[in-house]
Amino acid sequence: MRIANIDNRAALVIGDEGGERGIDLAHASHGRFGPGPQAVYEDFGAVTAWAAEQDLSALADDSFAIERSRLGAPSPTPRQVFAVGLNYHAHAAESGFDSPTHLPPVFTKYASSFSGPDTDVVIPAGGNVDWEIELVVVIGRETSNIDVADAWSNVAGLTVGQDISERITQTRGPAPQFGLGKSFAGFSPQGPWLVTPDEFADPDDLELGCAIDGEEVQKGRTRDLIFPVSQLIATLSRNVTLYPGDVIFTGTPAGVGVGREPQRFLQVGEKLDSWIDGIGQLHQRFVADPGAK
Repeated sequence: MRIANIDNRAALVIGDEGGERGIDLAHASHGRFGPGPQAVYEDFGAVTAWAAEQDLSALADDSFAIERSRLGAPSPTPRQVFAVGLNYHAHAAESGFDSPTHLPPVFTKYASSFSGPDTDVVIPAGGNVDWEIELVVVIGRETSNIDVADAWSNVAGLTVGQDISERITQTRGPAPQFGLGKSFAGFSPQGPWLVTPDEFADPDDLELGCAIDGEEVQKGRTRDLIFPVSQLIATLSRNVTLYPGDVIFTGTPAGVGVGREPQRFLQVGEKLDSWIDGIGQLHQRFVADPGAK
C-alpha cells in the first residue's frame, strides 16, 4: 500500500510509476479514516486491514491524477523526529570518525523544516549547504521497550528523505548545533509517498542515491546500515516512547560534500535529485536567499 499526503489529506496511491493516481481515503472509507495523515497513523492497523479488503480497481472511478506540487511530507506533524548519524561505515570514515559500535549519534530535525518531494530550497546567506540522502521510517503505533524481532511490526512505512545540512551552523562551537544546522526551512524534503513494508521483497535492502544536475554524488544500499531499521527502532524504544507518525531519518551513505577533497557544497541554481528504489524520487532546486545582501 502507498499513502500520500495531498494538500494535508491522506490518499491511497494506485497506478504504475509515472501514472500514479490518488484516492481520497476519507471519502473512500465513508469518513472512517482521515482526513489528515496523522489521523491515519493513529489508527494505522485498522487502515491497513480495511485497505486489504478493498478492490482498489472498484475505487478507481473516484481517483484523480496526482499533481506532485500538492504533495507534502507523508507524516507532516510528527510528535518526534529522530535523525541518525554515522550509520554507514564509509560515511563515518569520510566524516573523520570511527564507526559507532554501541549506539549511533541521534539528534533531531525540526518539523518546521519538512516539505514535500518537489521544492525550491533557499541557501542561507554565507552557508555551506550539503546533501544527505536517507531512508526515512514512519512509526505506525505507540510502542516502547521492544525487541529487535518485533520492530518491523511497528513500522507504518518507508519514504525518501534528504537530511539537507548547513555545515557552518552545524559545526559552529562551542558545541555542535546539529538540530539547527539541519532544520532551515525546506531542509527535510520527504516523499513522494509512504510505502508499507510488505510492498518490498526485502525492506532491509533498498538502493538509494542522489545526483546534482545529473552527476551522481551518492549511491548505496540500506543493507549496509550499521544499525538497521529494526535495531534503530528497538534501541530508541528503550529510551523513549515512539508514537504513531514519528519520523526516523536512518542515516546517509558516503558521498556528502563535506567529506570530499576539495569540499563541495550546493550552489544557487543547482538541482538535487534523490531516489530510493521501490519508493520514488525527490527533486530540489536551490535558490538564493532573498534577504541576502
